[in-house]
Amino acid sequence: MSGAARGTVYLVGAGPGDPDLLTVKAQRLLQQCDALVYDSLVPREVLALVPATAERHFVGKRRGHHSVPQPSTNAVLVELAARHACIVRLKGGDPFLFGRGGEEAAHLERHGVAVQVVPGVTSGIAAPAYLGIPVTHRRAGSSVTFVTGHEEIDKRRPSVDWRGLARSTDGLVIYMGLHNLAHICGELMAGGLDPSTPAAAVQQGTVRGQQSVIGVLADLAEAVQRAGLASPAIVVIGEVVNQRVPTCAPVPAPVEMPIPIPLAAATTPG
Repeated sequence: MSGAARGTVYLVGAGPGDPDLLTVKAQRLLQQCDALVYDSLVPREVLALVPATAERHFVGKRRGHHSVPQPSTNAVLVELAARHACIVRLKGGDPFLFGRGGEEAAHLERHGVAVQVVPGVTSGIAAPAYLGIPVTHRRAGSSVTFVTGHEEIDKRRPSVDWRGLARSTDGLVIYMGLHNLAHICGELMAGGLDPSTPAAAVQQGTVRGQQSVIGVLADLAEAVQRAGLASPAIVVIGEVVNQRVPTCAPVPAPVEMPIPIPLAAATTPG
């Protein structure tokens, strides 16, 4: 770090993909930032808001692709704070939900860097909504649980007790669950969840390319495989799926995904 931190890092939620779901505060910060550190799945329409003079760093993580290690991301945020006044750390969805926003905020605080959180619309609510599925409904239970199905991100993370969840919640919204979907569905049924429980999977929710499968728990994994659905995707399990109202579903936005700029290749505009 070349001197005392003088800037503020804003942990900004980019929303689920549709640029129209970006918050007003997020848009304002993107338009005035001096540096941008961004994740995968941020469309060009959102990146286009950033000034051409802003320094950019891509630090995305995607299953099956080269990922920037988290310590490298932490380090670049601290280093940027020594040189810039406004740094936007742009994270898909909400920065504090199944991202590492909490870890990054703690790291910045330990290094004396001012940090603020700007919440974003999470795909666990938005993707089902764009299919017409409410994640809660008065007639379909009084609880919903948001859970990650991708436990290989960090071996230190405790395993999800899927059998326990089968008995403890009315609805499940599963992030990053397609790779382990057959196992997840099997564990939920082993835990007592009825195989005929309504279930759905939504790929690329809120943007062009959105595809979905609607069925029941017992057949969901096979149906997803037959349909060729791939990540990013959200899975919804519970009676709320039967409350779907297709006529209220918005039209997915046409977006263009960017070509990532690896951290090592990022340069300061000049």
